[in-house]
Amino acid sequence: MYTDFVAIGQENSSWNVVRSEFDDLLLKHARSCGALVYEQTRVTSVNFAEKDTTRPISVSWTSTLSKQASLRATGAAATQGITYFKYLIDTSGREGIMSTKYLENRHWNQTLKNIAVWGYWRNGGSYGVGTTREGAPYFEALLDESGWAWYIPINDGTSSVGFVRNQDMYRKDKQSSEANLGTIFDSSATPNPSGSTTVARYISMFRLAPGIVKLITKKGTLVEGSVRSASDYSYSARKYAGTGFRIAGDAGAFIDPFFSSGVHLAMTSALSAAVSVCASIRGDCTEEQAAEWHTARFSTSYTRFQIVVLSAYKQLRSHKASILSDVSEDDYNRAFAFLRPIIQGGSEMGAQLYQRELQDSLDFCAKLFGATSPESHRGLTANPNIEPELLDLAGPVVSQNELEIALRGIPHMDDIENEDPRNSKVNSDEARLLLEKINARRVLNGEYSVNGFEAENLNGLMIRLERGSLGLQRV
Repeated sequence: MYTDFVAIGQENSSWNVVRSEFDDLLLKHARSCGALVYEQTRVTSVNFAEKDTTRPISVSWTSTLSKQASLRATGAAATQGITYFKYLIDTSGREGIMSTKYLENRHWNQTLKNIAVWGYWRNGGSYGVGTTREGAPYFEALLDESGWAWYIPINDGTSSVGFVRNQDMYRKDKQSSEANLGTIFDSSATPNPSGSTTVARYISMFRLAPGIVKLITKKGTLVEGSVRSASDYSYSARKYAGTGFRIAGDAGAFIDPFFSSGVHLAMTSALSAAVSVCASIRGDCTEEQAAEWHTARFSTSYTRFQIVVLSAYKQLRSHKASILSDVSEDDYNRAFAFLRPIIQGGSEMGAQLYQRELQDSLDFCAKLFGATSPESHRGLTANPNIEPELLDLAGPVVSQNELEIALRGIPHMDDIENEDPRNSKVNSDEARLLLEKINARRVLNGEYSVNGFEAENLNGLMIRLERGSLGLQRV
């Protein structure tokens, strides 16, 4: 299955970059904007006010020279100090100092406990050679339904190739790498001079992804020393803000890397933190209201991505895990209020989060992964019987009944005979998949749109995204 995300909007394109280079660009950009940047500096503790023990007022830190060799040569000790502030924005990554050390409110998602193992390859092939798909990333569900694999071309000529697998299934997979190594790649293509068990297990997992093995080709070689592994555990928190502090990015929450949502949530939660701090300083609302708004904003974005990711895993894996313990009822109600009338139809299910309702939401979002083609998209767009509003990602989510009415003017597959295969006419089955995909894509469309982000009402407050007047305004 190939999905051309640009087919339903040019703004849906993205770039694959070297993470270290991207991080360096962001750091330099922050410095160019006037931020004071201190590298090789580690916060050792957060200090709180005596009267209000929940409000952070300073951090203790330790700083070393950028080159450890120089530090040893001079015999200089690390510099220590304390920095005071009015507001703390915790962007400490997965360490999440405020969440893990002080608030102690990190919740681990039991459904998405995964292990990621990846490495970099040279001289591999390319997906879709000779077509408009050439060079696109390639993703594959693993044969044992334990997860998925990726093959992503990088701009330096290498390709990132990795696996994300369920933790339990990964640990139970004791099949010897030696038994599989020779049947997949020549030993010269996968150097492992140190005898690393991580590298051996990484190579053995390719037996679960035959499509990626074909992409690597016989010319592909693993970059020695490039294999890494990490626990891709999903987590969140009940609170991302309080008096005098905000939490953003991985310091607060992390989903699965399936949709590379980490950068998106980092950017949007950082904007949310800035907006809420400015709103408090400008008197748009109280500090308590600003903090509650930031938590609501962060939680809403996280929950929407979480449901879509879970819907993908529901297709990848055969078992049906209970996810009620991983999805907050309040967060679900806020993030998917617009979807409730669609999945409930005319029935009254009440305001509570039921297993059936949550599963219906997963099924709705799973339609985002329907097997469609760019050619079908073009054919549907050219069809005069389909209203442009139904193809608009920025439009509202519509009911299945509305889609069925729109499909009445589309011929069935059996009615399309002796057509030139090069034309782009679509039948009703293809059109249904396309319309359902576009409809499901609307669940996240507001998250990717600045206008959608700006227009959403949370706790009676909306973003005021104006230069020199950033803050919140009451609805």
